[in-house]
Amino acid sequence: MDNIFLEQYNRWLFSVSDKEILDELNQMSDDEERIRDCFYRNLAFGTGGLRGVIGAGSNRMNIYTVAKASQGLADYVIKNYKPEERKIAVSYDSRIKSDIFAEAAAGVFAANGISVYIYRRLMPTPCLSFAVRELKCSAGIMITASHNPSKYNGYKVYGADGCQITTEAADDILAEIEKLDIFTDVRRMEFEAALDSGIIEYISDDVYTAFIEEVKKQSVAGKDIKRDAAIIYSPLNGTGLKPVLRTLKEAGYTNITVVKEQEEPDGNFPTCPYPNPEVRDAMSLGIKYAERYNADLFLATDPDCDRVGIAVKDESGHYVLLSGNEVGILLLDFICARRMEMKAMPADPVCIKTIVTTDMAERIASDYGVRTINVLTGFKFIGEQIGFLEEKGKEDSYIFGFEESYGYLSGSYVRDKDAVDGAFLICEMFSYYKDKKITLMDKLNELYEKYGYYFNTLHSYEFEGFEGAAKIKEIMERFHAGLEVIGSKKVVECRDYSKGIGGLPKSDVLKYMLEGNCSVTVRASGTEPKLKVYISVNAETKEDAAACEKQLFAYIDRCIKP
Repeated sequence: MDNIFLEQYNRWLFSVSDKEILDELNQMSDDEERIRDCFYRNLAFGTGGLRGVIGAGSNRMNIYTVAKASQGLADYVIKNYKPEERKIAVSYDSRIKSDIFAEAAAGVFAANGISVYIYRRLMPTPCLSFAVRELKCSAGIMITASHNPSKYNGYKVYGADGCQITTEAADDILAEIEKLDIFTDVRRMEFEAALDSGIIEYISDDVYTAFIEEVKKQSVAGKDIKRDAAIIYSPLNGTGLKPVLRTLKEAGYTNITVVKEQEEPDGNFPTCPYPNPEVRDAMSLGIKYAERYNADLFLATDPDCDRVGIAVKDESGHYVLLSGNEVGILLLDFICARRMEMKAMPADPVCIKTIVTTDMAERIASDYGVRTINVLTGFKFIGEQIGFLEEKGKEDSYIFGFEESYGYLSGSYVRDKDAVDGAFLICEMFSYYKDKKITLMDKLNELYEKYGYYFNTLHSYEFEGFEGAAKIKEIMERFHAGLEVIGSKKVVECRDYSKGIGGLPKSDVLKYMLEGNCSVTVRASGTEPKLKVYISVNAETKEDAAACEKQLFAYIDRCIKP
């Protein structure tokens, strides 16, 4: 084994005081492969902050790696903000050790003389984004690994604008982190002592209430619709339970049943090992509830409540899951139509979506006179665009933003995707159409008849550990070499976003524009050890689109696994 890994291992063995981490280090003493995986690098810090497996080592999420990142962030804040501006908001979700990591981070900030505002109990990611802006903080952190399996946790960093940090800010914070020794350069203060001193304060319930009120303002359904739909809701053992239920009940929804097994916060996610509403297995228990209660609508939010997925009945009465793209186009059309009817459309309306989100959205928006802005993958880029509008005094021009990965936002009160808002909008849209005896499937089919069938799929390849990172790099280099055809489709254009297209930040993403209004996008995930492939096909029928997608995927799959 490389001596550098062993040196790091031995240093940790003799430096840590946390019993659980020390026990884990002792357990791996004869496992060279495990030692290498835990110590071959420092846990990567990027625009998504930190994300990794919980455990011992420099390449794991633990109180030491969290504290080091927090010290780097503290140094960045001290360098860039006046003393009276140095405030950081903190929130955390239901994941294993989230509360411990949140308190550890808060203690580091406090030890550096930075005021800390922390939620008294677990809260969704959008509540963190809201608190940063509401409390005029210079930064914020959210302890979460979003929708990843239970072995993961993470550390999202937000700027003063309530957006996840930009690439430039991430680079500056990383530079500060890399100056630090993980054991000797980190200042710490006990959480309770800092709380007693007043440098750490709990965030007032008034802030939470203000967030709920902003969500409720997003309704465009009208006051007169009946809100008696039978709704099944699951927070997937995460943070969504209280804010989603409070919003819906205060808006008049009373017929709500919660999936009991997934109601309470539990970082082990016992009934949904991969707590992602994009994944059918995570939704299966909720669908069983919907069948049992003959519900109209099933909603599920992910653990940090920034993504929402739904199931509705089809013509035969079976529950079908709608994709993030399908829900997004339904919401976009609904919001545009209602704003037109209410004479509430701004002078220069704007919709914002990511480059891997269905192009059908642009066609719908155009029909309503709405301008579409395309951004890189990641909702922070949508939030950034809202900020640009705000700087020009045109914040009200923003009417909706979404990404295919089940993220939606209809207001500018936060700068990240918000599943509390998403769940509320979906219920409002469902109830509005229900009053008119229109199902969501009816409406979706109507849109497909008008614009043609759009078939969008996502395929993920996971490459974990030391070899995995190298493998992803090798595969991306093969794609950068160029393709002239994909399946039977000619490549019309290759958009290489690593070169910085249209003023967007450089990102390792390739989008192949194909003949026949199709596309294939390949990107290395910035937050997970995954390579992601997005395929978009436009055809007259679903069957034609599915057949074409199958052929395109088979070709790409051979490219990835030659």
